[in-house]
Amino acid sequence: MSGLAGLYCYFLCLTHSWMTEDGIAGWLVPSEFMDVNYGKTIKNYLLEKLTLLQIHRFDAADVQFDDALVSSVVVWMKNSPPPENHKVLFTFGNSLTSPEVSKWIDSSILIHEQKWTRFPSLNIRENSEHFCLSDIFEIKRGIATGDNKFFILSESEIAKHRIPDEFIKPILPSPRYLKTNEVLADEKGVPIIERRLFLLDCHLPEGEIKDKYPELWEYLKTGEGTVSKRYLCRHRKFWYSQEKRDPAPLLCTYLGRSKGNDKRAFRFILNLSNAVAPNVYLLLYPRKNLAEYFLSYPAKIREIWTTLNDLDPSSIVEEGRLYGGGLHKIEPKELGNVDATSVIDSLPKVVRPTKAIQIGLFEGIGTS
Repeated sequence: MSGLAGLYCYFLCLTHSWMTEDGIAGWLVPSEFMDVNYGKTIKNYLLEKLTLLQIHRFDAADVQFDDALVSSVVVWMKNSPPPENHKVLFTFGNSLTSPEVSKWIDSSILIHEQKWTRFPSLNIRENSEHFCLSDIFEIKRGIATGDNKFFILSESEIAKHRIPDEFIKPILPSPRYLKTNEVLADEKGVPIIERRLFLLDCHLPEGEIKDKYPELWEYLKTGEGTVSKRYLCRHRKFWYSQEKRDPAPLLCTYLGRSKGNDKRAFRFILNLSNAVAPNVYLLLYPRKNLAEYFLSYPAKIREIWTTLNDLDPSSIVEEGRLYGGGLHKIEPKELGNVDATSVIDSLPKVVRPTKAIQIGLFEGIGTS
């Protein structure tokens, strides 16, 4: 079992020994195991060690508990070996006894499907060889500072502490404060937005900072013993240095709720500034051929950005995971799995990946 698994995952396995032969159990548990990597152990257990009868998933917007913001499922199982050609009933809705949608899914499909929450609302995936976003973009999480309040500063805070310009770089605010999907820049590359923020990043040893930059040294001392002891900070060579992330031309929000007429949970953002981004964004770096194409035709990146925002919202949501209250979340690898056929079709043939060159030719750029 992965160390990331919740206690309910261990509970399911441990209670197996309490069941009599052919005994039936029903457990009300979070639905997260159905979508995440650590849930593979549980799904294998449900498919191989007993007969999985039914999984009923409640609408995530209809939270079942007052004190827990989780999406919930009821898992029904029988303590007997699964029969050949076994099918599992997947149901969905606010009523366990009167579901809104139901579908029988062959267990042979479930063995290979990573996202069980697509059932029963969505169809079984076809084994097509379509291209994904990861074929044309290297996707990474934004910067995890270790303490945003200490390392992300406003212009007034920088002036107050007299922090030298060489140790700051622009950084985007969180999506709720970024009202535009197109980030323009001034002549210095700083975003032209209402909430202008900057990241403190220094890779010099303490002695050199103390001798050459006394104002910066004074500010860093306010974080010693507190910020410096935080997990990310204490595992760095210098606790006040940041991981390297180049500004990404395209970004995607990491969390969101489906809203508006188009039901979009995630936003694609065109970044024309020199700003890096915090870890509430996913960064899309064009791979080699596409990056070279953008260097020759910089205006074309806007067309790709438009195409990304025209993707079917459900094609993105179904690759991510869903939490209580209708909150959607998507990780870098999950975003990379999104069907990119329409994006690639919008590119000239000379820069499109092909199956013959897909592996090994498209090398990532722009990140450490």
